Amino acid sequence: MGNSSKSPQPNAASVLWHSLLARFSLLDDKAEDGMIDESLRNGIELRGATPWILIFAIFIASIGLNVNSTAVIIGAMLISPLMGPIMGIGYGIAIYDFAFIRRSFLNLGIAAVISLITSTLYFAVTPLTEAHSELLARTSPTIWDVLIALFGGFAGIIGVTRKEKSNVIPGVAIATALMPPLCTAGYGLAHGNWGYFLGAIYLFSINCVYIAVAAVVVVGFLNPPHKKFVDPKIEERVKRALMAVVLLTALPSVYLAYRLVGNEVFHNKATQFVRSEFAFPKSHVIEIGITPKNKHIEVTLIGDRLKTKTIEEIKTHLSPKGLPGAILTVHQSGDANLDVNVLREGIMKELSSKELEVVVAKDQQIAQLQQQVVWSDQSNQLASELKAQFPALTDIVIGEGVRIAPPQAPETEAAVSSVSSQAEPEPSAKVPVLIAKSPRRLSRQDTERLERWFRARTQTDDARIAIN
Repeated sequence: MGNSSKSPQPNAASVLWHSLLARFSLLDDKAEDGMIDESLRNGIELRGATPWILIFAIFIASIGLNVNSTAVIIGAMLISPLMGPIMGIGYGIAIYDFAFIRRSFLNLGIAAVISLITSTLYFAVTPLTEAHSELLARTSPTIWDVLIALFGGFAGIIGVTRKEKSNVIPGVAIATALMPPLCTAGYGLAHGNWGYFLGAIYLFSINCVYIAVAAVVVVGFLNPPHKKFVDPKIEERVKRALMAVVLLTALPSVYLAYRLVGNEVFHNKATQFVRSEFAFPKSHVIEIGITPKNKHIEVTLIGDRLKTKTIEEIKTHLSPKGLPGAILTVHQSGDANLDVNVLREGIMKELSSKELEVVVAKDQQIAQLQQQVVWSDQSNQLASELKAQFPALTDIVIGEGVRIAPPQAPETEAAVSSVSSQAEPEPSAKVPVLIAKSPRRLSRQDTERLERWFRARTQTDDARIAIN
């Protein structure tokens, strides 16, 4: 009897693994190598309409930063042509085309210079000189900006190498925010603020380096045709230089991120400390100044003065509350060195926060008084008109009465329980009331005519009259 051979059946884990590889494969919808090369080489060019688009985009972004409009800044980033040269640098490094790398660097440099000149000119002439939050956000880059640039670069180069182009590139342009740092650098040049200038240029450098690094990684994985080195030592030297640039660019951002997190933690702990330690019934905190860099907490109080012993005891709680080495300074009303302006501002904040309900109640009371004044004038006018039409009427009283709805009698005991537990009493309604005396009984026709007149003049069908 012959032996029948059976082919091995793939197990479930192998099937799942191959399914995942197929789903996340970058090769299925990859464009032809020639199309990728042509697209990236054309994308670095800065001639014809492209420089004009860049200039107008820089103007738009500068205006957005100037007026603190996020929507305007996003619009400028959507039309920015800065992504092409950066992708070109990464592509050139991946295929070892140094001539293409030089062209990409040249075009990126020209674009950066044009952007700096344009933004500097704008911020030099604009009457709005305040640095808003959108501008300040570009002066202190951190490791999170590195991650945004890296992941954005991965998404961008993957989108460029696909057969069908999508909206990836505009999205990457918004996420990595290439233009606002250059505009912020222009602001720093226009106002002589070198801190802003250097911080913004550093953020722009982070974006450029890590978008290019992402392009190097993805293009290297796709492995398009590239130039071979005759000497492997040169190839190794290029890789080491690239790694050095990557690390040198990231290190300052790591320090800045560490400092940012430390400052935020100190600020939160200091705020919580002040709220818990200065909760006194007759003393109120009107101003808190926190300087994380110097570990300084400054508190301004109004109301009853705290004793020196109490303040010293509070200072001993700094270290147990997670604020070792912090310096606490307390200003109280009556201190010679108390800043009057700070005190005034703090009092206004305290009043605005604690007396808002009182102000609203006062406004409502004023509105009611104004309505009463108007009704009083109207009542006098109505009395004069009534006297002219009905001369016999005396002791005329015109005012507002309160109509109270009669309670509804429940039919059953269950209804009583339901009314007592659920029903809300209806609010009382105010209605115009006319009371007068007549020496003789008015006819029904005169009474109806009087009612129609009074309801017409008060503009309500709920008006009531009572003639005695």
